Amino acid sequence: MSEASSLLIPKTNSPTSSKLMATKSLSGLESLIKLLPTGTLFIYLFLSPVLTNDGECSAANKVLTSILVVLCSFSCLFSCFTDSFKGPDGSRKYGIVTKKGLWTYAEPGSVDLSKYKLMIADFVHAVFVMAVFITLVLLDSNIGSCFYPRLRETQKNLVVALPPVVGVASASIFSLFPSKRNGIGYAPAEEEPPVNEEPPVNEEPPKKDYVSP
Repeated sequence: MSEASSLLIPKTNSPTSSKLMATKSLSGLESLIKLLPTGTLFIYLFLSPVLTNDGECSAANKVLTSILVVLCSFSCLFSCFTDSFKGPDGSRKYGIVTKKGLWTYAEPGSVDLSKYKLMIADFVHAVFVMAVFITLVLLDSNIGSCFYPRLRETQKNLVVALPPVVGVASASIFSLFPSKRNGIGYAPAEEEPPVNEEPPVNEEPPKKDYVSP
């Protein structure tokens, strides 16, 4: 079983029930985690079992884990308000979305940064990205053992019910407010043509000289 699945299922005494719950939870979370920034998701999945001591938390572990959750939550929220474009040199440049357009440190060249201005869809996207990340945190067995160990039986129901509910809500909202941002932590959805690229010139094949017999 993968590392992610071991984090997302409760620790039970029955291997069969654990595998069944892992399958149900991962089937719901498989599409949800694609909405999260890749780097933030990796850092959380990597550090969560370390900082929680695999669920055997002390006071220091709880403080460090809380800091991790807060920082990763801020990273998910911040990434929703970033975007990118291709600069004159062909490399991707990133910036922060504002009311007037994209604020960036890089030279935009001939790119119109005003078309990247802040929209209502960005706030909707941010709300549901946060909902997905909170769902991931709540279903983390190490977090559950650390902060609410007495609710493990309730967490079993959450593992089955919460991902489909959040998934249906997220899918419905993103169909109404599709996000076209290529922000920090997200792979570019579609590549833009280079800014200074010249259209190809149709060259005619060289004519052959035929010698009459």
